[in-house]
Amino acid sequence: MDREWNDSQPIYRQLRDRVVAMILDGVLKEGDPLPSVRVVAAEYRVNPLTVLKGYQQLVDEQLVESKRGRGMFINAGARNLLLQGERQKFLAEQWPVVYATIQRLGLKAEELLNGDAPRRSTKSEQEKPKP
Repeated sequence: MDREWNDSQPIYRQLRDRVVAMILDGVLKEGDPLPSVRVVAAEYRVNPLTVLKGYQQLVDEQLVESKRGRGMFINAGARNLLLQGERQKFLAEQWPVVYATIQRLGLKAEELLNGDAPRRSTKSEQEKPKP
């Protein structure tokens, strides 16, 4: 996990989002334990209650299960549940903006799918003498 926190949202929320990203990326798999609250709090220099609040959000979302005396573990089906939610969020929030940009620029599906869209040249490429 990244050690930097930003001011755009509470640290517990950022911690929750980082665990979610690790699940989606396959770093944490179903049945894997989460690092202990104490370890995360010490490593990232945050209050243990902050870590616990982030972890509790994951429990509330049924992504993680708390096993008394053993820790917290990724639930079966957590990745699929997250994928479903992230897909819906993308389609509702980001896709309309992307689609509008595609329409505005007159891009064709073939260009997007095949990567045939003209590539921007970098400054160093612009400076090279042409033969």
